[in-house]
Amino acid sequence: MKQVFPYLLCLGLGACGVIPGLEQRERAEPAAAPAPEAAEPSAAVEPATETIKPSALTGGAASPAALDTTSAAEKAEASKPDTGGAKLGTTIASLGDVAEPGFWLKTPLVKAAGKGRVEYPATGKSAQVDLIPIPGEPGAGSRISLSAMRLIEAPLTELPELVVYGP
Repeated sequence: MKQVFPYLLCLGLGACGVIPGLEQRERAEPAAAPAPEAAEPSAAVEPATETIKPSALTGGAASPAALDTTSAAEKAEASKPDTGGAKLGTTIASLGDVAEPGFWLKTPLVKAAGKGRVEYPATGKSAQVDLIPIPGEPGAGSRISLSAMRLIEAPLTELPELVVYGP
């Protein structure tokens, strides 16, 4: 106990500065803080605007349109209407890796890679995609490419519910 007491005493004294009422008071008057400068009434306040700063992760791109590297021909091919294919189910999808180009859906709804289609019921738009299997239960959720998400006009910052069709 004699060996522990000095440590406890040091800890206790060190805490005096953070316990209200026990802090040491300065004997001299504190220096007066400079008065804040008054803002000029004629100065207009500009509204804040959201900007996306380019980074090394995005290859310097600053917008979803700049990150979408698919060509017009690829977009036209992916947007062709296709009524074929069996309904595999619905899935909640998040935005996948934006650095991975193309039209794809990584989903546990398929067991083998293949061609398919996703439909976003809120807009009625659909896209031809590569279906890529990922581990998980069928309701575990999916990841969709930026290009496909833009084509079906799904909000990039939300988790849209998609209908998935496959071979």
